[in-house]
Amino acid sequence: MEARAYLKYLRISPRKVKILCDLIRGKDAETACAYIEQTPKAASEPVLKLLKSAMANAETNHHMDRDKLYVSTAVADPGPTLKRGMPRARGRYNRILKRTTHLTIGVSERD
Repeated sequence: MEARAYLKYLRISPRKVKILCDLIRGKDAETACAYIEQTPKAASEPVLKLLKSAMANAETNHHMDRDKLYVSTAVADPGPTLKRGMPRARGRYNRILKRTTHLTIGVSERD
């Protein structure tokens, strides 16, 4: 059984969040927390908070043992893109795409 936690509309590009997801996928939950805390990335804070939420969901809702938990899934999917713009020279306009991310972290018990 897998306990999951979701975070939608995170205002960081999915490309930046996928780096952290690849780093923690398959690791023990406590080890993954330590990795994230030591990684100097902008996405570290929301990913760590979501991982702790998934661990709490596993303990509370599914009665899993905290010491046996590992990160079974960590997925960063693109969310809707906010289209903004910036005026440029000679009356032109450049588009700025502000990307969002839907993040899913799942933890399971290792046998």
